Order: sequence, then structure tokens, then C-alpha cells
Amino acid sequence: MSQAQAATTSSGNGSSSSGSYVIPPGRLGNLTPEQQTTLDQFRTDLSSDANFPWTPARHDDATLLRFLRARKFDLVRSKEMIYAAEKWRKEFGVDDIVANFKFEEKEEVNKYYPQFYHKTDKEGRPIYIEVLGKLDVGKLYAATSEDRLLKRLVLEYERFLTERLPACSRVVGHPVETSCTILDLNNVGLMQFYKVKNTVMEAAKIGQDYYPECMGKFYIINAPYLFSGVWGVVKMWLDEVTVKKIQIMSNGHKEVLLKQIDAGNLPSEFGGSCRCAGVGGCSLSDAGPWHDVPAASAGATSATASTSAPAPATT
Repeated sequence: MSQAQAATTSSGNGSSSSGSYVIPPGRLGNLTPEQQTTLDQFRTDLSSDANFPWTPARHDDATLLRFLRARKFDLVRSKEMIYAAEKWRKEFGVDDIVANFKFEEKEEVNKYYPQFYHKTDKEGRPIYIEVLGKLDVGKLYAATSEDRLLKRLVLEYERFLTERLPACSRVVGHPVETSCTILDLNNVGLMQFYKVKNTVMEAAKIGQDYYPECMGKFYIINAPYLFSGVWGVVKMWLDEVTVKKIQIMSNGHKEVLLKQIDAGNLPSEFGGSCRCAGVGGCSLSDAGPWHDVPAASAGATSATASTSAPAPATT
């Protein structure tokens, strides 16, 4: 049993010491005997395989469980998934991206395609926001390239796992393993969307195949009338579990979002009260508890980091 698992093990009902928090099924501390056996075998097989790049810090039990849940604890299919993910990491150069990639064009790209993390929802999840309504394809690709957008995406996924989730876990006192995403389609033109369709599809594949089980809540707001046609295309690239986590709204999103997010954490353009004045606005502020994480702990994964989290002051 790993340290992270020991810290979150319950008496069998999924409860933890963090107040009223209930550990979701299939997570550390709330596994069936069969799931625990599968996890143990998964860990043993990977760590003993000379052809697998086993890294204890990166392949902790919480990470292994993300792949197992994504494949419904089918050991063979989970192995296929994680081996494919490691092959992709090597080919795409993820370690080099983490060490060396700089997205200097962030402020310029933000004018035409805002993509940003901003504070947390009521369950402690980091909030991730994309605003497609400001998309100007010509100016976007004059400022950057599809390759650099995807590298930025991968860098943000890595930071999400190693910096944002551990910080959020410390704040609430239990593991936070998923995000709350808002995709704003206000004023989106279908022709513009189709011009970046390949980038969107590749981004969806990266998230689903190589960073599984990171989505907690996903709100698509201000969906235009014709979005159903686009959604039909996008949905084909997503698995059934992912699709079920997505809520699409043409209007009335303010009330829904405020049930999930405190007004002070939600940018004003979506119905909240936050403006992040003085730092370029919410889309450039990167406001959130991840800036308070001690540097020595920044490399810990979400579940491991939460083992030393204080009691509460929650993909």
C-alpha cells in the first residue's frame, strides 16, 4: 500500500478524516477488494517490466488508478493505454517541453483565444476556461502555431498534475484529482471553428488518451443554435464517460455556474464578481492556490501531496 493510499484509507465506507468529504469509488481509500487486487497487479507488472519507463514519483497509485478507471479496471486494456501514453510522451518530447518550453506569446494569443486557469470551484477543483468567441484564426496563427499551441496544452497538463492539483489538495485537506472546465461559445462562428478543428480534435485526444480521468465538471455555455452539428463531430472523438460529464447550455448558465463556483472565484463575464484588476484581468492572472505551494513540494502528485495537507481551514 502506498503512502498516499495509507493516508486516505477509510473504514470501508469511503469516508475520510477531511470533514464531510466522501472518497469517490475507484479512488485511493475506496476500492473494492477486486479493484485493489487489480491495482496491485498493475503496479507490479509495470514496475518489473524493463521495457516500461517506471518512475515512482510519476507512476504513483493515484496515477495508475486514473488509467484503470479509464478502462473500467480491465488490466489488459489499462496496460495498453499506459504503454501508449508513455510511447507518446517520448515521441512528443514531454520531458523536454516541461524543462524548456516557454510560451512567450501568451499575452498576444490571449487576445484571440483565451485559455486559462482561474481559482477553484466549491469542491476545490482548479477552474479551466476557454473562450472560443474571441477566436480570430488569422491573427492567432500569426502569433503562434498549431504545434506551439499543443505544446502549451501539454505543459499545462503537466503543471495541472504536479502543481495545481497538489496545491488545491492542500487547501481542502483531501485529494483533488479533476478540474472544472468552462468552454464559452458566445459569438462563435462555425467557419472559424472548423478552421481550428484539427487542433481541437488533437487536444481532445491528448487529454482523453494520455491524461485520463482529469475532467470533473465541464460546462459548455452560450452554445449557438447550430452547435449541435459541431457537437456531433466532436462527440465522436470522446468516450462515453467523458460525454456524460459535459453539460451544454445555450442560456441560463449564470445560475448553474454559481451553484458550482463562488461568485468571487468566477470571472465577471460569466456571472461572477472577479475581475483580477491590476494584473491584466482574469485570463492573464493565473490566480489560484498553486502560487502558495512551497517550492520543495511542487513536484508532488495530487494524491501524494495531499497526504501532508492540513485539515480543512472541495475532473
